[in-house]
Amino acid sequence: MRGELAGIAVAPDGTVAIAPGGAGPGGHSPGRIMTIAEAGAYDEAFRPRWATWSQATARRLIAGGVRVSTCWDVAAVHRLAHGGLRADPGYVWAGLRGLPLDKVPATGAEPDLFSSLEETGEPAGADGHLRPEWTRGGWARTPGTVAAWAALALQAAELQRQALGGGKAGDAGAATIRSESTVELLCAELAADGLPVDRAAAENLLSAIAGPRPRDERDAAAIRARRDAVVLRHAPAGASADLRSPGQVRTLLAAAGIDVPDTRAHRLEEFSSSSPLVAALLEWRKAERISTTYGYSWLDSHLGDDGRLRGEWTGCDGAAGRMTASAGLHNMPAVLRRAVIADEGHVFVRADLGQIEPRVLAAVSGDRALAAATRADDMYQPVARELGVDRPVAKVAMIAAMYGQTTGHGGAAARRMRQAYPVAMGYLDRADAEARAGRDLRTYGGRLVRMASGGTPAQVAGRGRYGRNALIQGAAAELFKMWAVTVRSRGQALGAEIVMCLHDELLVHVASEKAEAAARLVADCLDETARWWTPRGNVRFIADIAAVRCWADAKG
Repeated sequence: MRGELAGIAVAPDGTVAIAPGGAGPGGHSPGRIMTIAEAGAYDEAFRPRWATWSQATARRLIAGGVRVSTCWDVAAVHRLAHGGLRADPGYVWAGLRGLPLDKVPATGAEPDLFSSLEETGEPAGADGHLRPEWTRGGWARTPGTVAAWAALALQAAELQRQALGGGKAGDAGAATIRSESTVELLCAELAADGLPVDRAAAENLLSAIAGPRPRDERDAAAIRARRDAVVLRHAPAGASADLRSPGQVRTLLAAAGIDVPDTRAHRLEEFSSSSPLVAALLEWRKAERISTTYGYSWLDSHLGDDGRLRGEWTGCDGAAGRMTASAGLHNMPAVLRRAVIADEGHVFVRADLGQIEPRVLAAVSGDRALAAATRADDMYQPVARELGVDRPVAKVAMIAAMYGQTTGHGGAAARRMRQAYPVAMGYLDRADAEARAGRDLRTYGGRLVRMASGGTPAQVAGRGRYGRNALIQGAAAELFKMWAVTVRSRGQALGAEIVMCLHDELLVHVASEKAEAAARLVADCLDETARWWTPRGNVRFIADIAAVRCWADAKG
């Protein structure tokens, strides 16, 4: 039946086992063995919500040419409900069965070719824990063990659903469970499809910033020396330094009459307009970072012959719950976006959520006065009128409230916020107090944010600031991911492909003639998500949406 839970497991050799939900021996229909192609046909016909142990299942299906619509990702749901990042099958199973977590058997090494099939036995041992022979890959030994693993995934998903109140539609928590799972499918697709990058454009940028591609290590050293010389020519006579050593750089600056406690960028920026040495040093750092982290070796390692830059993606980075990617995809310097160019005949529809955190605060706190401000395209304008200040001060006040700033201009502005928006500030203050006391928090969508206890007064205060912001950042991440998976689903009819999820920004690759329709779809999906996510309907979310050929052409 459409939307009903069904277990699935895919072995490395492509053997697929499904465990349909519903009536049958032990409460379920008998498991079925099939190929990946047959699993794709089954998904098309019945559209179940696939219970999977982790994103690895989706990656194997995609490698076999199959992409499923929805899932219940056991690992993702565990991280949502229990916090932290650990979510391997043995650990999750122990938690679901009430078994001691400190007794979960170590997985150990992968099984070798000479291990006997009989070694695997039943999935669980006499103590109830999953056997390490299974969790380290023994589940894939035979069609029978693959089928048992699929059935176990289904059982784990059903136990999670029962523990979480059924996972039925109608509340933010249930919707978050579904989107957190489905975003793991999106992550697997992002990793497989990659980000369009023009190799020639990328190499030209690298050459202009960091120098030509080195022929060998000796040539690389010469290029580094030339890059250093651009800075050192501004040094006092006779002074020199290894620019990669903060201590030597500080000494060099002191010789030039610039005394700073450290050489962090924010310390040096105030001197950049008056000191050619500092200005050159700051530019050198940008080039050095690109050369060492985003240089030719990075390009060679991650950019395929098909012009797609690939990294591994995960749906949760920890407490904040944001999507993350490897291969530097989430930290790519803005200048390199000039090489992110859509395929011939295609464009990017780029959508960036506007003022997302204050709008989320209005939604999760239920503050009607702040919600009214979200009706404006620029909500800082009505907030400024309410506070009796100009817009820049209103923005500072909002940020100070969410980050717990209590001193300086931010602190003074936040005190005005307390009078104008007491419900929103009360929500943040309660999170702050709970975090200071070492009590765990939960986001609007139900993600557990674990808190330590004790510590120095400074550590306790820092934990409070972290707690108040974690609830806002976490909820914003939940909204973003729900929006992304909605675009993923609705965009299939247009052949629209999400190629980047960057915090609050979506990049969708689509044929040029469908750009206008795709832009409307992305906006409609945001409205649809907001209706699911904020049933009160009194908070407006906005996005800056534009069709561009090159990512760098998008404003903002």
